[in-house]
Amino acid sequence: MRFLIPANSKKSMLIFGAFTTFDLILFASGISVTIIMLLIIAPNSLFTAVIDLMPAVICGFLVLPVPNYHNIRIIIQEAYRFFTTRQKFIWKGWCVKDEYAEESQQVHK
Repeated sequence: MRFLIPANSKKSMLIFGAFTTFDLILFASGISVTIIMLLIIAPNSLFTAVIDLMPAVICGFLVLPVPNYHNIRIIIQEAYRFFTTRQKFIWKGWCVKDEYAEESQQVHK
C-alpha cells in the first residue's frame, strides 16, 4: 500500500474498519512495552508515570485514524518520502492526443 486513498473507500479491507495488521501489531507492542515498564519502573511520581505510559501513547498516536489518510503513521511516512526523494511530477491529463509522444517521434525521424 504505497498510495493514498480516501479514508472511507477501502474500509472493508481493514480490521474494525480502521486498522491494518501492522497497526494492531504496532499498538500491541506499545501496550506490551508499557506493561513491562510499569512492572520494572514503579510509577511513584508523575514523571515516572509519564515515562511508563509513553510507549502506549506514542503507538496509539501513530495508529490514530485521520480523514483523507489512513492514520498519523501514513502522514509521517508520506511527508518523509516527499522531503527526501527527488520529485518529478508527470501530469498526464484527459487529452485526446499525447503531444509529447508526437514531438519525440518527430525528433527520432
